[in-house]
Amino acid sequence: MVGAIALISGGVDSIVAVKLALRNESVRMGLTFDYGQRARKREIEAAGVFCRANGIEHRVIELPWLSGSTKTALVDQSKKIPEVTPETLDRDSEANAIAVWVPNRNAVFVSIAAAIAESHGSTAVIAGFNMDEAATFPDNSQAFVTAMNATLAVSTMNRVEIRSATIQMKKAEIARAFASLDLEPDLFWCCYEGGDQLCGKCESCARTMKAFRDADAWELVARRFPPVR
Repeated sequence: MVGAIALISGGVDSIVAVKLALRNESVRMGLTFDYGQRARKREIEAAGVFCRANGIEHRVIELPWLSGSTKTALVDQSKKIPEVTPETLDRDSEANAIAVWVPNRNAVFVSIAAAIAESHGSTAVIAGFNMDEAATFPDNSQAFVTAMNATLAVSTMNRVEIRSATIQMKKAEIARAFASLDLEPDLFWCCYEGGDQLCGKCESCARTMKAFRDADAWELVARRFPPVR
């Protein structure tokens, strides 16, 4: 059986999605995208470590034009990424999402992955979407996957499709799965920033912190984040 192509950012969602997929199928290659985002080096590092540990070929794809097409705070160092806490995630969520939104990003990622999948004879693209982020980022939603799969059915000869074992899961469920899968808590990278440590202040960090707390698995990852103030 030809293995699937996976989108792997090095974050908790993508790692869990791939580990769950590996229960039922092989994964041939993991793709990590460099579009000039602040955390690209840390994401590539985390994704590479995960892929090597699981016998998956890791490929980094550079998309310099994508950073040039947006002024999002993810790539524009002159802009400040909104700071939130696990308790304030739902406040100004739309404004915070707009600040880090990259136009059509996931559709671009999926389309590239589908092209690579078809070229290798694979019919599956694995992605780590989730219900919490789908509320503010529509390209994480079931509606997005359904629409993209309809497009891929006519844009690929072998009808490549997106599969996401996490798409109907809340972040806390994904955190619980992370703990149950005995994944290495020191290796994922969930932060929008690319510093030496997770910032603990961006939306992605705050959402991950809340997820592990809600999953009663905070002690597993607590050392990765700054001390609670």
